[in-house]
Amino acid sequence: MFGWEGVTEFASVAETGSFTGASRQLGISTAQVSRQISALENRLNTKLFYRTTRKVSLTEEGQLYYRHCRQILDSLAEAERAISERQGMPRGLLKLTAPVTYGEQFIMPLINDFMLEYPSIEVTMILTNQTVDLIDGGYDLAIRLGRLNSPSTMVARRLSHRTQFVCAAPEYLEKYGTPHTLSELRHHNCLIGNHDHWHFQEAGRERSFRVTGNLRCNSGNALRDAALKGLGLIQLPDYYISDDLTQGRLIPVLSAFQEPKEGIWVLYPQNRHLSPKVRLLVDFLAERLPRPRPL
Repeated sequence: MFGWEGVTEFASVAETGSFTGASRQLGISTAQVSRQISALENRLNTKLFYRTTRKVSLTEEGQLYYRHCRQILDSLAEAERAISERQGMPRGLLKLTAPVTYGEQFIMPLINDFMLEYPSIEVTMILTNQTVDLIDGGYDLAIRLGRLNSPSTMVARRLSHRTQFVCAAPEYLEKYGTPHTLSELRHHNCLIGNHDHWHFQEAGRERSFRVTGNLRCNSGNALRDAALKGLGLIQLPDYYISDDLTQGRLIPVLSAFQEPKEGIWVLYPQNRHLSPKVRLLVDFLAERLPRPRPL
């Protein structure tokens, strides 16, 4: 007779590559994961993992067992999804992550609306500008901005877009002049965020240009404030500065070299069927996230 004990833990270790990652994903202790795996190996009378101090990897028998277990677990998830859809009310925990400012300004208000519409849903939101590992952290989905460097284990769906602007306060431009070519940026004080390379498009090709300045800060709002006070040039997405550009508090420069629109994405693991609650949330965000107006 088939026994479930240890199967979920086994699949989680196989997917995260560690006992610690599986414990985080499942919300149980590492010791409990280890005990379940040991019991499963004893029951099967075979070794499923190679264990070293640095990593855990599947044996040949483990790979075979994982392929069959994954099919069973996917079928179980499909059965649960069918029942949930029949009941018509998604329930359970959703764990997601988003960048801090964009998450505060756009994602969390929609999450709150989603929870009002589906009161049986619980949400854990981690706002961080660090790129977290979705599988290791047990996340259902992540919001990512701009260029994607996502692994092949992830599915990406474009929700909206953003445009990067280089701009400065009128007072700064009056004092130091307006740059008209990328090379002129060398003579300007550029207020730097997480990266000291700004991105442009020149003659139909992407161009990365290294900038320098006397302020470096990982907060877009802080850089916006510095630019408004005339300290230098900034390159920021439209959602930070659209009102400032419209009201003339900041003036766009180097518009001829502006990059095309960048994507705003939702990522989720591809090795599992989307549960009703995740599918509903993704569709909810796609329908309601604002599309920036032209400036």
